Order: sequence, then structure tokens, then C-alpha cells
Amino acid sequence: MKNLKPTLLCGMMLPAALSAQERPNILYIMTDQQTANAMSCAGNTDLRTPNMDKLAERGIRFTNAYCSMPLSGPSRGAMFTGYMPGEVGLLENGTPMPDSLHSTSLGVLMNKAGYTCAYAGKWHVHTNSLPDKQAFGFENLHGHNDFGLAEAAVSFLQRKKKGQPFFLVASFDNPHNICEYARKQNTPYATIKEPALEDCPGLPSNFAVNPYDATALAFEKKQNHRLYPTHDYTPDDWRRYRNAYYRLVETVDAEIGKIIAELDRQDLWKNTVIIFTSDHGDGCGAHQWNQKTVLYEEVANVPFIVCLPKGKHAGKILPQLINNGVDLMPSICDWAGINVPGKRQGVSFRPIVENGSADKQHQPYIVTETSFAQTASTRGWMLRTSQYKYVLYDTGKNREQLYDMETDRGEMRNLAIEKKYADILLQHRELLAEWMKKHQENGKTLFTRFIPNLH
Repeated sequence: MKNLKPTLLCGMMLPAALSAQERPNILYIMTDQQTANAMSCAGNTDLRTPNMDKLAERGIRFTNAYCSMPLSGPSRGAMFTGYMPGEVGLLENGTPMPDSLHSTSLGVLMNKAGYTCAYAGKWHVHTNSLPDKQAFGFENLHGHNDFGLAEAAVSFLQRKKKGQPFFLVASFDNPHNICEYARKQNTPYATIKEPALEDCPGLPSNFAVNPYDATALAFEKKQNHRLYPTHDYTPDDWRRYRNAYYRLVETVDAEIGKIIAELDRQDLWKNTVIIFTSDHGDGCGAHQWNQKTVLYEEVANVPFIVCLPKGKHAGKILPQLINNGVDLMPSICDWAGINVPGKRQGVSFRPIVENGSADKQHQPYIVTETSFAQTASTRGWMLRTSQYKYVLYDTGKNREQLYDMETDRGEMRNLAIEKKYADILLQHRELLAEWMKKHQENGKTLFTRFIPNLH
């Protein structure tokens, strides 16, 4: 498929040949562990996110954006290296970026292209904060701590060099504090007040576990009580969990608002591309899951908003498929007017953003991979096409899942067990096999052996 090839930029023009006015500033705002529908602009009435809503009002919101892997370190590694986690051995938190990739990581590329590059907040590739005052092409403005992060980003915007484009990353920890909340620990960057139960959100419509769900997931959940302390949660406990989660999202929304206010003060909307996303989602009680790592929609589907200079296509909602990990590098390079390093297979989303039409053709599928390295090491892959979502795990019963995303976004009816969907199932198996052949782990390991009955 021709449009699966990496998006390569036209021409060999050096960045220096472009004027500052022709190259936009780029602001990348990221939260941690935020599911796509945890925004009021996405129709969720259990929380209020006026600042994320403002970004959606001034930009384009994508409903089908997914992380490269639903775990912080691997997901962020994909963003800043341009590779899927398995391709370069970044499948676990705490794994350092290979030395060979430092010189072509995103911050270094942008720095060499003449951008002033700065980073505030959580890094996690692999250290929680950037390891030095200058690292991976970025000036380190602020470490892994939501307190003072927005102020550090605002300070940078106030002292930035006039006439020189900037690439600023503001990377917040919340709503990740839900992990500490579930473990009954202190939440480090927020204070949560427990309301009366009747003031807590209700349970999601997909609270029940699908009777044909992959059995590997229940097994993984039993392996680590620290990661999954919700095994004995009652429905009331889950309602309190969901309340805490949404309050944490509101907390980080308020911090993002401080940066948006500075954009307003300086009228930086005129020549700035703003991208808002999260590294992965959270189960939030769907299928009675907390945390990440699984390939449920609440975990893999992430918020994704792009604001173009001067509010072009403001308020639009688009359905095209985005991988917010590997697609980030080619897209940022596209706006900056620089070439994408070799062997990256992500696809720039700039053309569909600039076009603004739901009918604009883009990539026909994307893949999210996962590894339960912290528990029993189950491997999994999700392949998303325009209508269907195919999930494969490497072990257990019902390890194949197929869902119609138009009628069953909550993933309650596994079509993989129904004969009438056999042709669609086979098509998705073949697409995953195609993807696996192009993305071999560390350039040599091929996982097509886990795909049942390819022919």
C-alpha cells in the first residue's frame, strides 16, 4: 500500500534557507495516562476541562488517535525516536534510549534545524526528568514535577528569542496520580477531596468484562497487586476511582490553562502549531480495569488536538487514524521543513490537518503494541482500521478480538468468534502480518507465528 510508506519531505532545502516567518513555532503539550474521552469537549459530562476545550475550539480534534504502546517510557520513546518500541528495544519503563539514536532524536533534529528547543516536565526516556541542563537537544526548564511546570514554560515563552522559532514541550504527570490513589498513597501533584458517593460518576456502560475477553488479561491482573490493587473493588469503589481520575484531569487542565493564557497575552496563535495529547490512557473502570498496558480502547485511544496558526480549521473533528508516537517525528519535521531520518515508518499528519477534510485519505491502518513486562510478559498487538479494531495476544483463550468501532466502541461483542466475520478477521490478520514484517523486533524477531490461520 503506497500510502503506508514513511512521509518523506519534498526537496533538500536546508532549514537556514527558510525564514523564521515561514517556519512556525511548535508547542507540544502532553499529559500522562489520559484517556481520549476524558475531556468535556469529547462529550464527557463527568468533568469540566475548559482549557482542553479551548484548544479543541481553536484546533482540530482527532477521535482515532492511538499511542504506540500503552506504557509511559515506551510510548515516549516512540515519540522522540520515531521508532515503534519493539523495533529498538524500548518495551519497558526504565530502558534507556539506545546511544545510536541520540543524534537523530527529535529534539536534536529540531535544535540542528535552528529551533530553540526547551523541555519542561516528565521525560521518562528513561529517567523521569531530562538528565542534564542540556539533553537530547533540549534546554531543561523544569524536572518531573507538575508544580511550577506551567510557570517554567511561561517563563520560557516570555524570554524566547525574537525571530527564532521555538519547539517547546510541556509534559505533565497528571492524571497519572490515579496510580497512587488506587494504591491508597498520597497523590504527589494534586489533592483529591472525597465527595459523597451520590456525587461520584456512575459506572461506564462497558463496566462488565466481555465474556469472550482474552483470558491473558485476567491472569496478568492477578500477578501484581501493587499495579492492580482493584481486584476486590466494589462498584462503589470504582465510582470513587472514576471521581478521583476526573478530578486529576481537571487539575492538569488548570495548569495547561496557564500556558494558554500566555499564548493569548503574546498572541502566539498567529504562528504556532500546538499539539495536545497524552502518552496513553487509563482503564477508568471499563472492563473493571485500572492502569494501562492492555489494549482496551480507554487505554490505547488518546486525546489528540492540533491547532494551526491563525485558527485554520478551528473546531473541526476528524476521524483519520493517528499513531501519536511514531507519527510525531515526521509531522514535526514536516512543519519545520527538515528531512525525516532514515528507517522511520511513521506518517506525517500535517497534510490532513492542513486539508481539514474528513474525506482526505491518510494511512489505512495503525498498530499499537504492548508487553506486560512488569508481570507475566504477555505480548499483544492492536490493529485499527477505519471501522474495525483487531487485537491479538500471544497466549490464553480468546486471544483474538475483533470489534466494530462504529457500533461497539465499548468492545463488548467479540466478533472474532462469529463465523460471518471470518473474512474481515482474515483481512486484519493479513494486515497485522504485513506490519510485523516491516517492524521486526530489534531488526530480527518476527511475531507472525502468533497470528492464527493466515491462509
